[in-house]
Amino acid sequence: MPELRKDPITGRWVIISTDRAKRPMDFVRESVQIKGVPNCPFCPGNEGKTPPEILAYGRNGGGRDTPGWTVRVVPNKFPALGIEGGLDREGEGLFDRMNGVGAHEVIVETPDHKCTLATLPEKAVEEVLWAYRDRMLDLKNDRRFRYILLFKNHGEAAGASLEHTHSQLIALPIVPQRVRTEVDNSKHYYDEKERCIFCDMIRQEIETGTRVVIENEHFIALEPYAPRFPFETWILPREHSSAFENMPTPYYGKLAAVLRDVLSRVDATLAFPSYNYVVHTSPIGEEINDHYHWHIEMMPKLTKVAGFEWGTGFYINPTPPEEAARFLREAK
Repeated sequence: MPELRKDPITGRWVIISTDRAKRPMDFVRESVQIKGVPNCPFCPGNEGKTPPEILAYGRNGGGRDTPGWTVRVVPNKFPALGIEGGLDREGEGLFDRMNGVGAHEVIVETPDHKCTLATLPEKAVEEVLWAYRDRMLDLKNDRRFRYILLFKNHGEAAGASLEHTHSQLIALPIVPQRVRTEVDNSKHYYDEKERCIFCDMIRQEIETGTRVVIENEHFIALEPYAPRFPFETWILPREHSSAFENMPTPYYGKLAAVLRDVLSRVDATLAFPSYNYVVHTSPIGEEINDHYHWHIEMMPKLTKVAGFEWGTGFYINPTPPEEAARFLREAK
């Protein structure tokens, strides 16, 4: 019988449609295939095809915007928001508006066109995470910004316009409503119980074990109790941590190991699907707190959002998270 489940953090309801239950092989999808393209702007030797780099690791000697890098960060050539100018907030009757000020950057994760985060060595994945951190810390110095979103679109179905593996970063002058809801609801929970809701969730998931995929001494990957999408997977620090960019140095390597492992299991289980992941962290100016717990949310593109979802805000998920966790645990 179908179940209605409520996400304890956002209050969002989902339908676990057991009558439509699907195993990994039941999803109709197109696997992501890295074919290689001529004149890829993210490949070594084509640095001149991107805007001037902001950050690069690995280049020993040699000039800026030349080969030899291991991770490279450049402004997005077609940015969603512009870096120049003031916000100029103003009202127009009922309506509010401001200039589209922000930063939009691309993190090119490797010079190897055929690699993905799932196939890179752990140390290379760790370098990508360090690039995330370094860019966040730099952009937080700009007082116009209130939130920095890190995200990855992998595969055409997930919105990637280039197949060379990369992530993106957008700095915003406002806190996204989705994040604000998570932060505020977590604060309400903390005010009532004097505990972090994410920490409570992690403790309970470790005790039951049915939705845990993998864990190490610092991080845990699990299928959330009320997932919007089949095989939606969260990665969280096991100990309370409110801001991604403020983690102790050794944690980035431990996170790289779990992230790479999860993506490898997803590839093995679901035949190399397109996916998105997002990093949810505390807003700028609220980084140190006891109530919000930063985390990564990864969503394979296996189902479509249609009229029911748009009309209700509910999601229909044909795969119970307990089954998804079992399939991923057994992968490899």
